[in-house]
Amino acid sequence: MGRHIKNQEDTRPKRGPGRKARKQPDPDFNEAKPRNPRRVAKKQAKLNEMKKKQAEIKQRKASKKQAEAKEESEEEMETVSFMEEEAVVEGEVEEQSEEEESEEEEEVEKMPLFTDANEEMESKISLIPRDSDDEDDDDFELPDDEPELDDDDEDDDESEEDSDEDAGEKTMEDDDADDDVQINVSEVDHFVLPSGQEIELEKTQPPSLDIVKERMEKVMWILAQFSRNPDPTKKRKEYKAVLKHDLCTYYSYNEFLMGEFYELFKLEELRQFLDANETQRPMTIRTNTLKTKRRQLAQNLIARGVNLDPLEKWSKVGLVVYDSPVAIGATTEYLAGHYMLQGASSFTPVMALAPQPGERILDMCAAPGGKTTYIAQLMKNTGMIFANDVNKKRLDAVKANVHRLGVSNTVISNYDARSFPAVIGNFSRVLLDAPCSGTGVISKDPSVKMNKDETDLNRCSHLQKELILAAIDSCDAKSKNGGYIVYCTCSIMVEENEDVVDYALKKRNVKLVPTGLEGFGVDGFTKYRHHRFHPSLKLTKRYYPHIHNMDGFYVAKFKKFSNTIPVSKNSKVEEADVEEFTTTAPKKRRRCEHLDTNAQALPT
Repeated sequence: MGRHIKNQEDTRPKRGPGRKARKQPDPDFNEAKPRNPRRVAKKQAKLNEMKKKQAEIKQRKASKKQAEAKEESEEEMETVSFMEEEAVVEGEVEEQSEEEESEEEEEVEKMPLFTDANEEMESKISLIPRDSDDEDDDDFELPDDEPELDDDDEDDDESEEDSDEDAGEKTMEDDDADDDVQINVSEVDHFVLPSGQEIELEKTQPPSLDIVKERMEKVMWILAQFSRNPDPTKKRKEYKAVLKHDLCTYYSYNEFLMGEFYELFKLEELRQFLDANETQRPMTIRTNTLKTKRRQLAQNLIARGVNLDPLEKWSKVGLVVYDSPVAIGATTEYLAGHYMLQGASSFTPVMALAPQPGERILDMCAAPGGKTTYIAQLMKNTGMIFANDVNKKRLDAVKANVHRLGVSNTVISNYDARSFPAVIGNFSRVLLDAPCSGTGVISKDPSVKMNKDETDLNRCSHLQKELILAAIDSCDAKSKNGGYIVYCTCSIMVEENEDVVDYALKKRNVKLVPTGLEGFGVDGFTKYRHHRFHPSLKLTKRYYPHIHNMDGFYVAKFKKFSNTIPVSKNSKVEEADVEEFTTTAPKKRRRCEHLDTNAQALPT
């Protein structure tokens, strides 16, 4: 729609104003509009309620005022009675003082005049303070015209006094706290390291263990704070030397072992490890599934009064024995071969080996037969197991356990394991529980603390390297489901574990594979002090007494991918051996396998 255009030729008469423009009558505001009676009643009810509430409030205020007036009148009466009592007491005191003064004056008059004794008495009497006169007492009384304090003023004064007292208490507490901090700081500041002469003297005359423990804790605290608050007068090495000496004294270790443990653990973890070695590990038994089940065995032992629980979730055959009224190695179930006394850490290498029914298995160091019988029950008495040990006397325990547990697929031999590849080979899987220093079972054999030194460690490491090469040579890489070697020790020393495994990776065509114990155990070292090991050593597993509550143990699992033995570059190799080696692992691919699948590096 648009605007209307004026047409000059339009002769129509103009119309009047529109509907909105017409004049309308003025509104009459005086007329009263009719009201809704319901609304009026509601408003009136609200007004009545408000009036009632106001009346109640006024009554409450009036009652409060009356109560306050009564309390004030009672307080005034009490003050008046108290003042009267004070006046009576003061009068009695004044009468007593006047009587005493009169008695003293009479005594002075009766005494002889001008003697030395009298002079001394007069001097003493002059020093005695006399009671003040009535005028002096009046000076200290409050005037009658002084206005009394209001209750509000008294409350304010009391609140101010309370706040002052609280502030004073807080300042006193702060001062005490500051004193404590200063005392602690002063104790650390005043801590003096023992001199060399004192340390030598302590070797012949050792101090009490309480003194050694206190000094040890102080030194550990200082070393923990040394990076933030270094001691300018002393070096870290000096504190470390004192700490090692105190640890050796307190826990009865030799200096070599304590130095190795100090490098292996942090300070807090070292203390936990040493404390764990002082307590026995829980007794564990392994159920022989060839004759019974774990549930049935547990029920039978509980019926005999044995207190036990299942082992952790990672084991399906283990039981932890807490208490037994009968020797756990003399029950009917033990004699019947239903279970084997075996440490929980000894389960792990057999679980990592994962033997399959029908395979040929070699246990190179089998005594006393716990792992051998566990392998037999996993194989369900099928296949063939060769249990070998160099010590003929220890093989008696292997024979007894094999017969008691009902194992029928085991051959027991007495050979030096290092020469075993020349005797018999081509095994599907090989288990090597190598002889070691025993640093993981100190709780069982405390003599390790003082007997083991650097020569013992080097001798064990050399023997273990020879044994692991013999174990790898005894295994057949072409077996259908095998070609696996498991190396384990009951030691926590790097020289007996990671160093030996890294040596085997360099000398044979093997690689490390997962142990199958993921989520349980600590990964092996790839870096330790000046050592730099193969990155695949993180697949190995470590077990500690202070973390896993079982004996210290180390487990590594190899996969052999070639039966040939690598030879160094300087030696002459036959063409057939070279061709076989190159066909199994080409040059370019071998480098990729070394990086990706943790294969063994080329021989040097």
